[in-house]
Amino acid sequence: MNAGEELRAIHVSEDRKRDPLLRKIIAQASERNVPVRFEERGFFTQLPFKTHQGVVAVAPPFDYANLAQVMGSKKTGHALFVILDHLTDPHNVGAIIRTAECAGADAVILPERRSAGVNATVRKAAAGAAGYLPVVRVANVNEAIRSLKKGGIWVAGAAAGEEAVPMGQADFDRDLALAIGAEGEGLAPLVRRECDYLVSIPLRGQTESLNASVAAGVLLYEALRQRTH
Repeated sequence: MNAGEELRAIHVSEDRKRDPLLRKIIAQASERNVPVRFEERGFFTQLPFKTHQGVVAVAPPFDYANLAQVMGSKKTGHALFVILDHLTDPHNVGAIIRTAECAGADAVILPERRSAGVNATVRKAAAGAAGYLPVVRVANVNEAIRSLKKGGIWVAGAAAGEEAVPMGQADFDRDLALAIGAEGEGLAPLVRRECDYLVSIPLRGQTESLNASVAAGVLLYEALRQRTH
């Protein structure tokens, strides 16, 4: 079970109840007062997904945070937010939430439409981080950026090209939000214009760009590096 995740129940296949690994999960569930229910094989064949291996955890709907609240309750030191501009791959969204939490970010912000929400796949990819890091869902990314800027938070957009400042020369030691563009498309033109400045990641090979979650990780840890030196 992932730390930080609230669970309603765990369903375990009857034919796996003596599995040593499952017994450990059952013991952890008992310690946290999470009900464990043993099910016949037919219970699992009715599920809409097949990668359960005879074990399914049921969690309540994800509780999204409010942008104004997370802006008003930032941690000690400079604020650090991550804005996801219509990322649709839940594995990327989950990986970014995980990395952002590890890097000490204050929140991840994503749009309501044309974006992966925090579903089971995102939670799994986040490896428990979604239980610790606030995730904000907004109706309009541009309006969210304007709200952040009014609150004194600089917004840096990840982008390529001559107009972008190389990562090592960018100032991340300030109240900052990093905007990460969609897979393959990058930042939308309106989002690019809303950013205070654009920042690029050095690429030395033949591949034109990094995976969105990798790019977010590189920039988050560059921010952390600058803030701890």
